[in-house]
Amino acid sequence: MTQDLTARVLAALDSARAETEASLIEWLRIPSISAQPAHAPDCRRAAEWLVKKLAALGFTARLRETPGHPVVIAEHPGPGPDAPHVLIYGHYDVQPPEPLELWASPPFDPVVTEGPRGPRLVARGAVDDKGQVMTWLAALRAWNSVAGGPPVRVTVLVEGEEEIGSTHLDAVLAAEKATLTADFALISDTNMWAPGVPALTVSLRGLAYVQIDLRLGERDLHSGLFGGSAVNVLNLLTRILGELKDEEGRIRIPGFYDGVAEPTAEQRAAWDALGFDEAAFLGAQGLSVPGGEAGRSAPERLWARPTADINGIWGGYMGEGSKTVIACEGHAKLSCRLVPGQDPEKIVEGIRAFVQSRLPADAQFTLQVFGLAPGVSIPTDSPAVLAARRVLEAEFGRPAVLAGGGGSIPVVSSLKGILGLDSLLMGFGLDDDQVHSPNEKFELACLHAGTRSHARLLGELSKK
Repeated sequence: MTQDLTARVLAALDSARAETEASLIEWLRIPSISAQPAHAPDCRRAAEWLVKKLAALGFTARLRETPGHPVVIAEHPGPGPDAPHVLIYGHYDVQPPEPLELWASPPFDPVVTEGPRGPRLVARGAVDDKGQVMTWLAALRAWNSVAGGPPVRVTVLVEGEEEIGSTHLDAVLAAEKATLTADFALISDTNMWAPGVPALTVSLRGLAYVQIDLRLGERDLHSGLFGGSAVNVLNLLTRILGELKDEEGRIRIPGFYDGVAEPTAEQRAAWDALGFDEAAFLGAQGLSVPGGEAGRSAPERLWARPTADINGIWGGYMGEGSKTVIACEGHAKLSCRLVPGQDPEKIVEGIRAFVQSRLPADAQFTLQVFGLAPGVSIPTDSPAVLAARRVLEAEFGRPAVLAGGGGSIPVVSSLKGILGLDSLLMGFGLDDDQVHSPNEKFELACLHAGTRSHARLLGELSKK
């Protein structure tokens, strides 16, 4: 019976492709930029849009207010209290679109254009994360049209602050624990391995994000009068940052590699079998020379080794023309991608010690911490992962790659720590979707494969 129903749901999805695309375009027109206070009303509009869509599918849907942007929480009992229960997470907020001059079309005026692989939808949020939310929202709509509702119990949690660190999400998880507790969490905010090749992300790197602020003296100084006597804080800062890594690419922060495990022989063999083409991976971004630790494969460097990267550096005179000054202030933003076993707070203390040990006596140093999240490993033998592997192979005609994720999804740690839930990371983006960049896009083939895969997964989960 479930198999017949799923087949009918898939047929309904195929018939409703134009409706799915139109619905996504409507949502993408709302500029829900969480980082910019002027767009707070737009964030609320985007949340209200989703509440209405879910309510129309028989969900009890509401806005859960926070000191920032509201969270969407919705519940559907499915076939009853004894049915399997899945918590579906997503986010409706998007990154700022700047620089606007690099967009081929306005970022919040979605357009469908022809690409090398077929039609693609171009807009801010097309894949991160409104488009990926649409993959499961359309699946729920199809199940509702065919069967009157999903074949399992479903709770939906969609936040509006993911792009600014999910500042208020943990408090919502704790306060709504009774509502949000489920068998597992389903998240679509990751990539496929390649076009037509599905993937499940089974590990994520964590994050330690800090800002280094240095000051020497009371004011900027004339470089002719004081050059050669006064220390230039920018020279000092760049020298310190230049010592972050040795010649082999290893990071020199004290205690940085504490808790980092070497990949097993089985893991290395599995990664080698993937045939990862690093030249193509970098070439698509206009690069040709790889970085990272020497003697490590690309998948190992991307998934199993930690990193430290300078994300921004500034100070002194930055206007047009010249101004010959010795700067008294220097600032840098530093992010470390962490792997399971590393303690983010210990990493921050290591950064503090690394910088402090290289400063002259009269330097003033502060360290701002913007984000901390541990690395995550996801059990590959859980019922949810096994179910997802079955449905992805059925949809794509080939096994899903069990891949690591180089990025961080802090909510995965929060869901585990607060709700005790493991996560299933089943996404449909591609490496070249230009996430967080101008001309972000979502291949329509990926969008519709995602809707069908989610529809299949709901049917598979209902089997006992």
